[in-house]
Amino acid sequence: MDPTNKPKGPSPHYSLYQREVFKNGGEKGILPSFSVHPEELSESVKTKLNDRGYFYVNSNAGLGWTDRANREAFYNWRIIPRMLVDTNTRDLTTELFGHRLPAPILFAPIGINKLYHSQGELVPAKIAGELGLPYCLSTAGSQSIEDVAKANDAGAASAADNGYQNNTGIKNGGTSSAPRFFQLYMGHDDEVTISLLERAWKSGFDVCMLTLDTWQLGWRPTDINIANYTFYYPGSVGNEIGESDPVFMRKYEEELKRDSGKWIDSCVWHGKAHSWEKIPWVIKEWKRISNGRPFLLKGIQSVDDARKALELGCEGIVVSNHAGRQVDGAVGSLEVLPDIVDAVGDKMKIIFDSGIRTGADVFKAIALGAHAVQVGRLYVWGMAHEGESGCRHVMKSLLAVRASCCLSERSRILNCSLLQDLDILMTVAGYRSITRDVTRKALRYNPHGTFPGPREHAKL
Repeated sequence: MDPTNKPKGPSPHYSLYQREVFKNGGEKGILPSFSVHPEELSESVKTKLNDRGYFYVNSNAGLGWTDRANREAFYNWRIIPRMLVDTNTRDLTTELFGHRLPAPILFAPIGINKLYHSQGELVPAKIAGELGLPYCLSTAGSQSIEDVAKANDAGAASAADNGYQNNTGIKNGGTSSAPRFFQLYMGHDDEVTISLLERAWKSGFDVCMLTLDTWQLGWRPTDINIANYTFYYPGSVGNEIGESDPVFMRKYEEELKRDSGKWIDSCVWHGKAHSWEKIPWVIKEWKRISNGRPFLLKGIQSVDDARKALELGCEGIVVSNHAGRQVDGAVGSLEVLPDIVDAVGDKMKIIFDSGIRTGADVFKAIALGAHAVQVGRLYVWGMAHEGESGCRHVMKSLLAVRASCCLSERSRILNCSLLQDLDILMTVAGYRSITRDVTRKALRYNPHGTFPGPREHAKL
């Protein structure tokens, strides 16, 4: 690949990093220090985490059939390559809730990140800020809302220092310089819920997504086997958002001292179902607090539920089955995406979640009508491998044309690999614009064939 003949386009040439990896290997003998193949990455995490951390990120509901269904659904949709298309420049940019994004990718909300790295959510929040991609903070986070916002802004600031301007253009309750969303687990204490929403808005989180599918944890045998619920162990992590909330602590501090599970058991995974009747109240409160910013429902898998969300005034939904962690034997999230898109896709934003592993997966979800996708386990696996040093020693934007920013070798691979994968795929498959060219005409459904088993790929 000749790096000197690349015209400037809407998106950076992320693909040039592949050449840099090859040259470093050939000329300097420097090889990547861990595999970015998703299956190998998920397995090698075993060497980086203790059992509780490893099984918590990798556990699925029941026999894991929904997790498998997520991946099988991607296998059945096949990309149709086009030839003699001028893809010398690509446009991966998109717009989402007023934010202009360099790619249609969000960092999914994942809780208790301190199980994977001592700095927890500060690590992915910083990286998201550098990349200019939305970071979604979970109510089950292990850093305070305010500290995560600061890390996200620090990432955006480092990008700006190196020539990349990430101006959200959105007036929010804080001084946010990066797009960030807040994922709400809603307990049954409305005063605490309002406090969380107010803190999120004041910290610059300008979109709220309410998770519907995990008010009660699903049955996850690999977690059951080792009693894997960190909140009940001495020195537990995961209470940080509750412990930093003035309303929760005013009402429940004494109970939390006696029971370390008080926060998670009453305000997050509380085991008491809500109904549709509650949704208008929380939408109204968020609109009041945020001056009308978007509200989303996460966990939608049926057309009827998508229509109901639209009727109640939601600006978007997240088509998600919680990565197969809640209901075993359920449909794959990508299976239901086309029907949901046909029903409401022209009236609200649809974010796809559950099962994204590669650039091809991003391409397929967008082709089937999603406006953006969320990526979760990939960044946790990478964070567990790389640790803090590579992610926090950022001196240049990760969205620079060349991936020559002053990061460790592993960090550059972690943070750019998915974008490189998507960029190269669009280049060689003949699709220039992610929003204009990547439609259902780019895919063909094939119900035949056998989904590859684990580790059925070329490897060292």
